[in-house]
Amino acid sequence: MIPALRRLLAGAAAAALLAFQAQAFDTRAQAAYVLDVKTGTVLMAKNADQPLPPASMSKLMTLYVAFEAVRDGRLRLDEELRVSQHAMDYGGSTLFLKAGERVSVEDLIRGIIVLSGNDACVVLAEALSPDGTEAGFARMMTSRAQQLGMTNSTFKNSNGWPEDGHVMSMRDLALLARLLIEDFPDYYPMFAETEFLFDEKESQNRFNRNPLLGLGIGADGLKTGHTQEAGYGLVGSAKQGDRRVIFSITGLDSAKTRAEESEAIVNWAFRQFAEKTIVKPGVRIAEAEVWMGASDRVGLVAEAETTLLLPLAAATPYTAEVVYTGPIEAPIAEGQRLAELIIRPDGLPEHRVPLVAEQTVEAGGFVNRMLTVSQVLLKRMQSGGAAEAM
Repeated sequence: MIPALRRLLAGAAAAALLAFQAQAFDTRAQAAYVLDVKTGTVLMAKNADQPLPPASMSKLMTLYVAFEAVRDGRLRLDEELRVSQHAMDYGGSTLFLKAGERVSVEDLIRGIIVLSGNDACVVLAEALSPDGTEAGFARMMTSRAQQLGMTNSTFKNSNGWPEDGHVMSMRDLALLARLLIEDFPDYYPMFAETEFLFDEKESQNRFNRNPLLGLGIGADGLKTGHTQEAGYGLVGSAKQGDRRVIFSITGLDSAKTRAEESEAIVNWAFRQFAEKTIVKPGVRIAEAEVWMGASDRVGLVAEAETTLLLPLAAATPYTAEVVYTGPIEAPIAEGQRLAELIIRPDGLPEHRVPLVAEQTVEAGGFVNRMLTVSQVLLKRMQSGGAAEAM
């Protein structure tokens, strides 16, 4: 018998799977990406892979490279770096650095995170660049981003200053935010700092522009961005309980709209979704046909417990099916991977759960095998006779 793809309803387990249609979030952003970190569930993706001007949100890549340098011993937090004329010449958000002065790496990093200092980015860039230039650092950033999986990111400078070809996608920005959180847990708390007074003479320039900090919704980072070309954007993250949500949005028309949209996304992500255990190991999901075995069927069970993030709005049926290539030829070992349970909740990506043999099925004896072959031949003869009768 030639094995063929088999598709089965998931039996009693599938009947117990209640699906919910999440209330769609119609974002005003030009592009957006929302990720539940614990489960890896993408809650929203709108133009998520489109390379767009990231404005100051691309400073997160400068920070990532700087954190790597500190971790590897190429920079020290208490090390003081010289400010170049090129760094001083930048406008926009700055620390008002003066050419020739020296600033500690830690102050530069905080100046980038809290105050979005364009000049601070350049000081770090020139210190870490292979050729001592900001352009050289941008090329290095681009290469490192590609290595980390940010395939829609190209950098032309260190700070997001408008320049042709300086682009990132919202998916890349969310990936970068996750890397910063997970790779540098000792430094990540800096992103939650609401103010940093670098220069008393510039006391008005000390507040973090992230509108979510201090709202009591678990927000603890990361970076705003704005240029005329890019519009208003934000890479944000919030943690409630053991869940963390990361999001990136861009192309909004004002700081007010950015603040409203960001808060709404965080509330939606936490209030409209919850984790639920879908499948437990050892519970039979379905049965698969067996060929030439001591038994003609084998139970299929989940290899491990599966917890998914599910929407919590009006209930509708899930699509759940078991897929395997069968009949499966004996012998079959207990725990052997045989099939997949495919769960397709409305509005969310499908999830595949490996299914394994519930028990061992030995190869059938001679009599059993001959009986199986005889049954197959008889079915073929009956099928052929029926065709002739027609």
